[in-house]
Amino acid sequence: MLLVYTHKITPRIKFTFKHLCTRILGIPVSFTTTIEEFIAHDSCKMSYTKQPLGKEVFVRSHDLLFEQGLSDPDLNVNRWEDTKCFFFNGDKSAIAYDIFAASFYLLSRYEEYLPHVKDEYGRYEAHESLAYRYKFLKQPVVDIWAYKFLEVLKANYPDYDFPNRKYQIKPIIDVPSPYDFRLKGLIRNLGGGIKDLYAFRFKRFYYRYMVLFGLKRDPHDTFKYILNKQKQTKFRFHFFFLIGDYSTYDKGVSVYRKNFVALIKSMADYCKVGLKVSYFAIEDKAILKKEQKRMEGIINTSLTESRNSFSKLNLPDSYRNLVELEIQEDYTMGYANEIGFRAGTCTPFFFYDLDYEIQTPLRINPYHVNDYALLKYTSLLDKKETIQYIINQVKRVNGEFIPVFHNYTFSGLGQWKDFKELFNIILDSASDEK
Repeated sequence: MLLVYTHKITPRIKFTFKHLCTRILGIPVSFTTTIEEFIAHDSCKMSYTKQPLGKEVFVRSHDLLFEQGLSDPDLNVNRWEDTKCFFFNGDKSAIAYDIFAASFYLLSRYEEYLPHVKDEYGRYEAHESLAYRYKFLKQPVVDIWAYKFLEVLKANYPDYDFPNRKYQIKPIIDVPSPYDFRLKGLIRNLGGGIKDLYAFRFKRFYYRYMVLFGLKRDPHDTFKYILNKQKQTKFRFHFFFLIGDYSTYDKGVSVYRKNFVALIKSMADYCKVGLKVSYFAIEDKAILKKEQKRMEGIINTSLTESRNSFSKLNLPDSYRNLVELEIQEDYTMGYANEIGFRAGTCTPFFFYDLDYEIQTPLRINPYHVNDYALLKYTSLLDKKETIQYIINQVKRVNGEFIPVFHNYTFSGLGQWKDFKELFNIILDSASDEK
C-alpha cells in the first residue's frame, strides 16, 4: 500500500490518486495528515504538500486539488521527455510536474465547465481543448504520467512487488438503426424511394426494393458478421441500440417492431447490450427514464450501460441524469470528429462532479477511435497507421482500447469499403506481443 501524506485530504485528492495509483498502476493508496503515522509506515510512501518532511518521495502540490469550485489556473504546457505536461514543480520535487493536479484537470473535464463555443449539435469540440491546442490529444498522458511516477516509486522501493496489468480491448457497436430499408414502414420507404430518384441515386433505389421484396439482404444488417467476430475473441462487444421515438435527429426503427426486439434479445445472448440515448433524451431526464424502462423490458434486466447519440455531452447534467437513474457506465466520452483521448486517459474512471465536489458511482469508459473520425484519412494506409498508432499508445501503458464502430460500417459499401480490415487490426492487436 502507498501511504500519502498531505496537509489536507480533499475529495479531489482521493479521486485523483486512486485513479493514477490504484486504477492505472494497481497500487492501493491511503492518506494521512498525521506526521507520526507517516513516519511509522514502513512501506511505500510519499508526501504531497508544499515542502518535504524529510528524504521521502516528495511531489510538490499545486493548489488545484485543495480548491473548491472553478478558478482560472495558469496552464503553461511544456514538453516533458516524450510527452507534455503542465503545473511545473521545480527541482525539489521527485517529478518535474504535479501530475496529480494536471490529471485532475483532464479527468474532471474542468475545461468543459468553462465558457466555450459549441458546434451545431451543442457539443464541446476537440479544438477547444488544451490537448488539441498543444498537440497531446493522441497520447493517454494521464497514464503516461502515472508510469513516470511508477519509475520513481520503483527506484525508491525496489523490494516492493508492483503489480502489472494487461492491454485489453472493448469494441463498441453503435446501432442508430439496425436496417437501412427493412422495418421502416411503407410511407418512409416510398418517400425514400422518391428522394433516391430525385437525387439520381438509381442504384440505391434498385437496392431498396430488392431488399423490401426479400431478394437481397439489407446492407446495414451486418449482425451475423459481427457475432462471428465476437466468437473469435475473448473480449466482449458492447452494443448500443437506439430505441427512442422518431425525431429530426433520430430516425431508427420503431421499438414496437417485433423483429427489432428479437434482434436486440439475440445480441444480448452473446454481447453486452446498452442504451443509445436519443438526442432529446440527453437533456430530458423524463424521456431518458422512458427509454431506460423500454430497454429493461427488452433485455429483462437492469440497464447498466448507455451511450449518447452524436457523442453529445452536457456536463455535468448529462452525467447527473445517469447517476440519478442508477445507470452505472457511460461510453460517450470521446470526440465524434477527432481521434484521441478526450479525458487524457485510456483507463475507465469515475465521474467527478465539480459543482458538488464528489466522486459519483458513474464509471466513464472513454473511447479513442470512431469510424467517422477515420474517414478524414483518405487512404487505407493512413487509416491503418492512425489506428496502429493509437493502439501502440494504449499498449505502452497496458490500457484499455475502446473503438466505436457502427453496424453499417461493416456493410463494405462506399466509404466503408475497408473498415472490416480496420476492425480486424483492432481485434488482432490483443493477441500481439507488446
